[in-house]
Amino acid sequence: MSVSVGGVSVGRDSARPGPVRRTRREALRGVFGAALAVALVPVVAASRPTRSGEDPGDTAFDETYRGRRIRGVLRDGWQVTVDGRPLHLMRRADGTWLSMVDHYRSYPTALEATRAAVDELSPGRELREADGSMRQMHMGGDHGVHA
Repeated sequence: MSVSVGGVSVGRDSARPGPVRRTRREALRGVFGAALAVALVPVVAASRPTRSGEDPGDTAFDETYRGRRIRGVLRDGWQVTVDGRPLHLMRRADGTWLSMVDHYRSYPTALEATRAAVDELSPGRELREADGSMRQMHMGGDHGVHA
């Protein structure tokens, strides 16, 4: 309700000059809201899937690493070979990669997981040909435990 006094509107609807005063409750709401937002940022960021250092444009690699030819193509997951033999890679929930040769460690990119598998292969040893069973997709034998 406003009342006109001498041509000037006076009442609840008129703006008061000077600083706006807030109640303690309004100030606490503001502080609580800001604290809640700061606390939720890491939770929301962690829930988003990441590429873990992989460039979204990287869809293939082909190189010689420690004398072995490693190739990988991204087609509904990575299809990787070491010296022409398939190497099975798996994507972990956190976005990192592991191989069937070294499945105790994870790596930020498929290329790094492939290189680590080559590191685990001793000289002269090759990956076995896949015969349909997952056990045959890695080199087998005693290649060390990384627990």
